[in-house]
Amino acid sequence: MSSYLEERVKWYDENYRSGNALITDKQFDQLERNLLRIDPNCDYFANKKALPLPSLPKDNIEEFLEGLLPDTRLIIEPKIDGCAIALQYQNGNLEKCITRKGLDVTSKIKAIPDVPSTVKVQGLFQVRGELFNPSEYERPTYSQRQAGGYLRSRDSKSDHLSFCSFQIINGKLNQHDSLKYLKKLGFTIPEYKSCNFTSQVQIYRQQWANKKLFNNYPTDGIVVKINSRKLQLIREKSYGTYPFWQTAIKF
Repeated sequence: MSSYLEERVKWYDENYRSGNALITDKQFDQLERNLLRIDPNCDYFANKKALPLPSLPKDNIEEFLEGLLPDTRLIIEPKIDGCAIALQYQNGNLEKCITRKGLDVTSKIKAIPDVPSTVKVQGLFQVRGELFNPSEYERPTYSQRQAGGYLRSRDSKSDHLSFCSFQIINGKLNQHDSLKYLKKLGFTIPEYKSCNFTSQVQIYRQQWANKKLFNNYPTDGIVVKINSRKLQLIREKSYGTYPFWQTAIKF
């Protein structure tokens, strides 16, 4: 059963990388989760462990906030509509860039001005961010299409695209300090808000819906993140998947 499921996941994955998506992202994510539950040590996941980029849970804010203390510090960020990219640096040099489906797009991403070719960090340093078109803030889906088209095309230009960095994948800092550190290293980071009460999430949610928050980005929602790295690790251990210390709210 697991070998058959792994073959199907690989087949859908390969078609997606070649620009021929056969199922939706949501359907693919469900297949991936099923495979992870049945056979977490299969070759498919072994080949993706270096730069994990699973999609974020969506629209389950009540479940996300359950169990948190009322004064838990949260970070609110724009959910930028583009293409998720992971960057990997080794001893300060950018050596690998991949999409969420595992496509190697290193040469394409190196052409983006917001992506430093070198950083002052020794050892392994991994960053997650979004490739997008900042001028399409009123048409988020166009931002995603243009970013995806650039990654798939051999000769398209990159001068209309930007890269926003918002997570250190293998970091030990809390979210707020991670963003400050990324900015110090030369990355472009998103505008963000910090709140100390879980009840404030709905306020920011409504502000975004009323176009009074993050309206300079092509967004299709907001992202709520637990700031504390300690709480993040507890969530990772409890839920068996790292994204559940952050969740997206879409409308």
